[in-house]
Amino acid sequence: MTTKIVEKLKEIVLNEDTEKIEKFIFNNETWIEIAVVGVRIVFIILLSMFLVKLGKSVIRKVFKIKFKGPLRKEERRERTLLKLLENTLTYVIYFSAMLSILSEFSINVRGLLAGAGVLGLAVGFGAQSLVKDVISGFFILFEDQFSVGDYVQIGTAEGIVDEIGLRTTKIKSSTGELFILPNGTIGQVVNFSVKNSLAIVDVTIPFEIKLEDAEKAIDEFLEKMKDEDPDLMGVPKLVGARDFTDTAAIERVIAETKPMRHFDVARKISIGLKQYLTERDLAIPYPTIVSKSLDNK
Repeated sequence: MTTKIVEKLKEIVLNEDTEKIEKFIFNNETWIEIAVVGVRIVFIILLSMFLVKLGKSVIRKVFKIKFKGPLRKEERRERTLLKLLENTLTYVIYFSAMLSILSEFSINVRGLLAGAGVLGLAVGFGAQSLVKDVISGFFILFEDQFSVGDYVQIGTAEGIVDEIGLRTTKIKSSTGELFILPNGTIGQVVNFSVKNSLAIVDVTIPFEIKLEDAEKAIDEFLEKMKDEDPDLMGVPKLVGARDFTDTAAIERVIAETKPMRHFDVARKISIGLKQYLTERDLAIPYPTIVSKSLDNK
């Protein structure tokens, strides 16, 4: 029906027949056909919106069941896949709707797709780096190498992942710089947010203080601290004397923490130990903090 309208309109325009143009415009059949086409287009749009909403709802319910199940993968990976599936569903449905709308205007969709395929092939040869970026971005998301909010180090860029796209990844450093990395250039990635971290605190005990008394007080403080700090993964451990100077012994405390919480925990341990030992007349110099990530747990 739409084809007839388009062909008739082409014929009138080419012939420049004013009388036929007027008849065409004021013809009831013409406006009925246009109204039918408009209704079809509106129906296609509404149907596509409904299918997107329904599809996302189904995907979320499936993943919600997986979240409650006893056997499950890491939550970060599940949420990344959830978002990826929702976006893929949206793109597929809206692209199909766009093709259906073009068909209503008598546009040869098959020829358009064939031409797009040839054009895509040509662009692929001319923009290999772009294709490489997109493919690498897909595998970063699919394999869950890192997620938004993770603290990572990629080459010279180190910070929190601010955004992950199919072409680029954005990393924001602790001082505010924003690194924009093409996904195709990402090689070795150090992800500090996957495994637990390790807080290390070195405490200097002067020789004037009896070492056994200081170690006993430190153990008492660490035992109390385990119930007060939710970032701790167990009781911090006093390793013992790590080194000696001319005037003091250096005691080391280690504590396993949640990912990237070792800096805060180390600070709490150092300040808390200072106060705790001072209250027991075991005054010591301010503890020295050393923190690092625990790669393997």
